[in-house]
Amino acid sequence: MLVLRALGLGDLLAGVPALRGIRRAFPQDHVVLAVPPALAEAASATGAVDGILPAEAPGRGVPSLDHWAGPPPDIAIDLHGNGPESRDALAALRPRRLLAHAAEPGDAPVRPPVWRPDEHERERWCRFLGAYGIAADPDDVRLPPPATPSPAPGAVVVHPGAESAARRWPAERYAAVVRRLRTLGRRVVLTGGPAEDPLVLDVAARAGLPTSGLLRGGLPFGELSALLAHAALVVSGDTGLAHLAVAHGTPSVTLFGPVSPRLWGPPRAECHIALWKPGPPGDPHGDVPDPLLLRIGTDEVVTAALSLLRPVPTTA
Repeated sequence: MLVLRALGLGDLLAGVPALRGIRRAFPQDHVVLAVPPALAEAASATGAVDGILPAEAPGRGVPSLDHWAGPPPDIAIDLHGNGPESRDALAALRPRRLLAHAAEPGDAPVRPPVWRPDEHERERWCRFLGAYGIAADPDDVRLPPPATPSPAPGAVVVHPGAESAARRWPAERYAAVVRRLRTLGRRVVLTGGPAEDPLVLDVAARAGLPTSGLLRGGLPFGELSALLAHAALVVSGDTGLAHLAVAHGTPSVTLFGPVSPRLWGPPRAECHIALWKPGPPGDPHGDVPDPLLLRIGTDEVVTAALSLLRPVPTTA
């Protein structure tokens, strides 16, 4: 069986409920996930796949699957998108059965489900599978605790980066949050992806955070997963890191804009706060911070963070 979801970390984690539904429905099948090679360890951590087919394309494009070396898949499942491009990439492998939103007549014994643009990502793919008789629970998001030790157990993890500038809250505001939390006795560490060192250093300099509090260069997934699993709190924008905090049940404050948490937010739980200012939808891939995101203030973020943090222990 080949499943296509060659997107980012947040997309992979939002797809975990669907992947686990597939795993339960086909316990004897060898499930291969087409995913970017950088996410191989994360895919394995879901416990829902048996193998990886490295696959990626610029942006959120559809990758070629021409390097598939095995016989035609018995079943191919498109969890990548709703257009014909992802469906055609799988159809080119001549699977016995193809499950896709854009399926053509004759591809499946049931009518393909209708794509709903206003549907939450986790619920979308569970409903999609349900149309094909595969049960999946959109709240089945948790990952097992990693065996790797955390590089900063008990710290507040602040992640100022995001794939696009539209989802990137200003560095000076993240720095203000870091300063306030440190003043209140909290240990704070900053994280960033492989290309985000300048941003991490900028926030640290503005916040007066020593280099010992910086985790730069993009941590390997196992170390990043351990960091979040054993953190006191995660503060970030709408990124893969926010989904990883949810996967470990770690308290989180996530700053949304321009995309609503109704589409990508955490499950309803007291330990997760999604900050969002409703308004006209913007471009999630824009090159400037979205106006809705900029309406979130530092005091609001600090208040949300403190509401989720346990009191700092006092000494006699």
